[in-house]
Amino acid sequence: MTLQMQLVAITLDCPDPLALAAFYQQATGLEPHPKSDADFAGLNGEHGLLIGFQRVDDYRAPSWPDQNVPQQLHICFKIEEGLGEAEARLLELGASKPDHQPHGDKARVLTDPAGHPFCISTI
Repeated sequence: MTLQMQLVAITLDCPDPLALAAFYQQATGLEPHPKSDADFAGLNGEHGLLIGFQRVDDYRAPSWPDQNVPQQLHICFKIEEGLGEAEARLLELGASKPDHQPHGDKARVLTDPAGHPFCISTI
C-alpha cells in the first residue's frame, strides 16, 4: 500500500526571509503569506503549496557548481517568455548567473540573492 502524502511546503534556509520572499514574489507573482515575519516568510503557491524562507544564523550560501557548500535543493520554474527575457528580468531583481550552464539553450541556471540555484525553462 502506498502512503498518501501531499506536498504542502518547500522551505529554504536564508539570512533574510523577508528579502528572499520579496525576490521570489517579484519573480513569480505569488502572494505573501499574511503571517510572514523576519524569522519566517512565505509565499502562497498553487494548490496550497507554500514556498517558505526561514532565517538561519551564520547562513552559508551554496557554492554551486562546486560542492564546498552543497546546494541541498534545486528549484525549477517553467516560464512563458523567452529565456533571455526572463533571465534579464531575474538578474534585474537580484539573481546571479553562474558561469557553469549545463543545459545549453534548453534552460538557464541562476542563483537567488541567498545563493540557492534554480532553473528557468520553457519546456
